Amino acid sequence: MTITRRQFLAGAAAAPALLRAASGKRIRVGDVSFAYEDYRYRTPMKFGGNVVERVTLINVHCTVRGDDGRIAHGFGSMPLGNVWSFPALPYDTTLVAMKALAGRIAALTRNADVEGHPIDINRALEPAYLRAAAEVSRQLQLAVPIPKLCTLVTYSPFDAAVHDAYGKLHGLSCYSTYGRDFLPRDLGYYLTDQFRGEWLDQYLLRDPKPRMPLYHLVGAVDPITAADVRQKLGDGLPETLPEWIRYNGIDHIKIKLNGSDLAWDVDRVVAVDRATEETQRERKVATWFYSLDFNEKCPNVDYLLAFLGHLKEKTPAGFARIQYVEQPTKRDLKSDRGNVMHQAAKIVPVVIDESLVDLESLELAREMGYSGVALKACKGQSQVLLMAAAGQKHKMFLCVQDLTCPGASLIHSAGLAAHVPGVAAIEANARQYVPAANRDWEARFPGIFKIRDGFMRTGELTGLGLGAVA
Repeated sequence: MTITRRQFLAGAAAAPALLRAASGKRIRVGDVSFAYEDYRYRTPMKFGGNVVERVTLINVHCTVRGDDGRIAHGFGSMPLGNVWSFPALPYDTTLVAMKALAGRIAALTRNADVEGHPIDINRALEPAYLRAAAEVSRQLQLAVPIPKLCTLVTYSPFDAAVHDAYGKLHGLSCYSTYGRDFLPRDLGYYLTDQFRGEWLDQYLLRDPKPRMPLYHLVGAVDPITAADVRQKLGDGLPETLPEWIRYNGIDHIKIKLNGSDLAWDVDRVVAVDRATEETQRERKVATWFYSLDFNEKCPNVDYLLAFLGHLKEKTPAGFARIQYVEQPTKRDLKSDRGNVMHQAAKIVPVVIDESLVDLESLELAREMGYSGVALKACKGQSQVLLMAAAGQKHKMFLCVQDLTCPGASLIHSAGLAAHVPGVAAIEANARQYVPAANRDWEARFPGIFKIRDGFMRTGELTGLGLGAVA
C-alpha cells in the first residue's frame, strides 16, 4: 500500500497538516528491510498468567534521504512481545499475525510519499499502520483483532530505525534532534494547548546520565533460594536471587505477582524480602528497592488495597521498600472505570503500562487516579518521548520498563531511561532469560551488558542516532 502526498495531506482532517521541519532538516524514508532472530529462553518467565520460553526479535534497517540529498542508514530492533501485547490468542497465532503486520508496516513506511522529522513521519503513518492491523486481522480471521498495543510493538523498530538514521544523518545523538532547530512545531501541536511554547527537548537530557541502577526481575516461577531449584541449569550464571544479587550487585528488584491469590502474592514478597535482607546484610548494603508488577491480573482495586495492607503487617520494612506498583488491573481502562486508583496511589505510586497507548489513555489514567507511567521503547520512540513530556508536565512518577530487550533493543531502552529526567533505574531482563542474544554486544558496550555493582554505565551511550551500531 502506497500513501501518496495527496492522501497524506487529506489525512490532516484527523491529524493536522504535514508539518515542515526547519529548512535542511526534513527527511524522506527510502529503502526498508527487516529480518528475524529466534532464541530460546535460558529459563522460563511467567507473567500475567503466561509462561514464556522463546522470543523472536525483529531487526529493521532503513535508509533516509535529507532534503539536501544526503543519505543515512538506520537500525532498530525489538522483541515481538506477542504474549504481552496480544495475550488473547495462542502464541503461534499472534506471532504469525505480528509478522504479517510487520510486512505491511515495512511496505507502508517504504512507499510513503511523506517527509519531515521522524516524529512527524510516525504521526502521519500511524493511522495507516492501525488500518493495516485491522486488515491483517480480517484476512487471518483472528477471533480477536490485533490490539493497538500490539501494533505499537510491531512498528516500534521501524520508528526506531528512522530516528536512528535521522541522528546519523546530522552527526548527532537522536536526543540532540528534538528541539526547535529540528522539530517543526512546539509540543502544543503534538500534545495539547497547555504545552504551547514548550519544546520536546525541554523534557529530555541532551547527555545521558552517567550511570543508573539496574532493576532485576523475579518472575513468578523463578527460584528465590536454593531450596526452590528443582533442576540446576549449570550454565555458569546465577540461579537464585541471592546469587544474582551478589553477581550483579543488585539493589533494585522487580517482583512479578499473580493477582489471583492474595496469600500467595503476600508470601511471595515476604520471601523475596527475607532472602534479599539476608544477602544485603552479608554485603553490608542498607538500602534497596522493590517494584511490584501484577500484569493487570488483580480483579479490582480492593484486592490491591488488601494486598498492601497485609504486606505492611507481615513485613513493614519490606513494605517501605516498595518504589511503585505496576498495572494492577486490566488494561482496558474504559471498560474498567470503577477500578480507580486514588486511594492506592496515596500509599504508593501506581503506574500504567499495558494501558498506555496514546495521550487519551494517559489522560484517562490520570482521571482514574493512576500516578505514574511506564515508558517503553517497544511503544515507539516517537510516542514514548511525547508521553515522557506529558508525564513530567503532570508530575507523574516515571519509570522505563523493557520487554526483556536484548542487544540493540536494550541499548535503545537504556538510552531512553538515561535521557528522561526523573527515571531512577533501568529494567533489563534479557541477561537473565536470553543472555545468548546479548553476547555479540557485550564487548562493544561492556557498561550496559556486564553489570557488577548494580549500575549500568549509561554514560557510554554517546553514539550517533540511538547509539547502537548494527
